[in-house]
Amino acid sequence: MDEYMFKFFVDECRVVEEKTSYVEIFNYTDAFYNSVEEHPLPMSEFENFLNRRGAFEPPQKMREGTKLLSGIRLIIQKDAQHKDTFMPRIISLPKDKYMTMARTLKLPFRAIESSSVVGPFFWCSYDQDDEDPHLHIVHRKSDVRKKGRTRGWEMILSYSFRTGITTGFIKGTPSSDIVQALKHLRGCYSQVGHPMLLSTIILSHDLSPANDEKQRDARDWLRRLENAVSMRDEVDTEEQYFQDGILSVDGLNRDLVECHSHVMWKRPQAYFMLVREMELCMERFKVSWLDWKKDFLSDEEIAHRKTIDQLHRSILARLEFYKVKLKGLENYIHTTLERLKVQREALYNIISQREARLNLEIAGEQRRIAHASKRDSTAMKTISLMGALFLPGTYLASVFSMTFFNFQSGADPVISNWLWVYFIITIPLTVIIVGFWLCWQKRNT
Repeated sequence: MDEYMFKFFVDECRVVEEKTSYVEIFNYTDAFYNSVEEHPLPMSEFENFLNRRGAFEPPQKMREGTKLLSGIRLIIQKDAQHKDTFMPRIISLPKDKYMTMARTLKLPFRAIESSSVVGPFFWCSYDQDDEDPHLHIVHRKSDVRKKGRTRGWEMILSYSFRTGITTGFIKGTPSSDIVQALKHLRGCYSQVGHPMLLSTIILSHDLSPANDEKQRDARDWLRRLENAVSMRDEVDTEEQYFQDGILSVDGLNRDLVECHSHVMWKRPQAYFMLVREMELCMERFKVSWLDWKKDFLSDEEIAHRKTIDQLHRSILARLEFYKVKLKGLENYIHTTLERLKVQREALYNIISQREARLNLEIAGEQRRIAHASKRDSTAMKTISLMGALFLPGTYLASVFSMTFFNFQSGADPVISNWLWVYFIITIPLTVIIVGFWLCWQKRNT
C-alpha cells in the first residue's frame, strides 16, 4: 500500500529546480579514515551518490580491524530559491530521481504526504524490514508564505540499526536555520551515530534565546501601549501617541495588532507537542538500538556506543529543559495576551466615547440647521402671504386703470361711476387666493 500511495502522490506533484549538494560524515574505529565532506551534487552523479559508486565509494584498503562506527549521508538543498518550493504537491527533484532516492536511501514514503502540513511537524516510525530495520523521521516547518514566496525547511531521515548510518534529504530556504544546523552537525561529527542529533540541533535553533527575547520585547511594547492608553506620564515624548495634543487612535490600534501578532509568533503549545513526539522517537531508538548490540565489540566500538548513550541522555535532558522552558513561555504569553485584551477593550471604550461625543455634536449641529431652516421657511411663508394679499389687487388695478379712471384736461379729475366694480372683484378674489394658499400650506405641513 505504501508503495502505491507513494507513487500516486509523487505523480501528482509539480517539479521545481533547486541547487543540490551532499554531506557525508563517517566515523571509523581508526580515526585516520574519518571524513567530513560537503560538495555540490550534479544530477549526473546523483545515482552514484545513492549507490556509493565511483567517487562516493567507501575506502577499500583500510588497516586490518578497521570498522565503520557510524555515519550520515544527506542530500541537501540548503538555499532553495524558487518561490513555490514549499507549496503543497511540489518537489525539487525530478520525479524519477525523487523516487529512486526514497527507495535507495530507505526514506519514509509517507513524507511526500506531509507537503501540506501546518505548524511544526515531527513524526517517527519503524519500517517493516526485519532484516535491516530502519527508524524513519520526518521533521519540517514549511507553512509560511511571505512576500509571495514560501519559506521553511524539511528533513526526511532514515537510520539503519544494522550499519549505524543515517541517510536523508534536507531542504530549506535562506530564511531557515539549515545552514547553521549543518555547520553545527559538522562540528559534532563524532556524534552522528544518533539519528536525533540533527533534529535536536534544528529544535535548538527554533527555540533559541531569540524566541524569548521576542516575547520580552513584546512585553515592553505592551507596557508602552498601556501607558499611552491610560495617558500616564511615564513614557518618553517620542514614544507617546499624541499628535498636536490629540491621542492617535489609529496608531494605537495598529500597534496593538502588531504587538498581538508578535506575541503569537511560535506558539509554545505547538512546540511542546513536538518535543513530546521527539521524546517518543528517542524511546523507540533506545529500545531498538540496545537490541542490536553486538556480543563482541572492540574497545573503539565500546567507546563509541558509550558516546552515543551519553548523547542520548544529553538529548533527553535537553528536551526536558525545552518542555519546562516552553511551559514558562506559555504562561508568560498568556499574561501578555490578557493584558493586550484589556488594552484593546479600553481603546474600544475610548473610541465609543469619542463616537458618542461626536454624535452629540452632530445632533447639536442638526438642531441648529433645523432652526435656521424653520426661520427661512417662516420668512418664505411671509413673503408668499404678502404676495397673495397684494397680487390680485395690483393685477386688477393694472387691468382696469385705462377705463375706470378718466382724467380730463381740467383741474378736477372725474372718477368713474364703475369704481365699485374694482372692489367687488378684488376683495373676493384676494380672499379666495389667500384661502387657497392657507389650505395648501396646511396640507403640506
